[in-house]
Amino acid sequence: MDLKVVLLVVFLSALAITSTNASIPSCCISTQTFMPRKLSKVERVERQYSNGVCDIDALKLYLKGRKRPVCVNVRLEKYFVRIQKLNQQQIKRI
Repeated sequence: MDLKVVLLVVFLSALAITSTNASIPSCCISTQTFMPRKLSKVERVERQYSNGVCDIDALKLYLKGRKRPVCVNVRLEKYFVRIQKLNQQQIKRI
């Protein structure tokens, strides 16, 4: 094959992979059985399911100032939701 064609195919493949986020997924390997102390620093929450690429069910908490998420047990999700609702109610009162 022509070298230009090979380079074009490699470039387009790399572009397709980076634009579709087709990278290696970041799965939680283990979970904590307790909530982090600073729940006010939680920016977002994601749920990880074990039926896909990842092996365990987990709740991923992304905290301000941390690159990697904190993985907690899924059983703590109801407590986290309750705490978030209480925090929102306190913000509305202020």
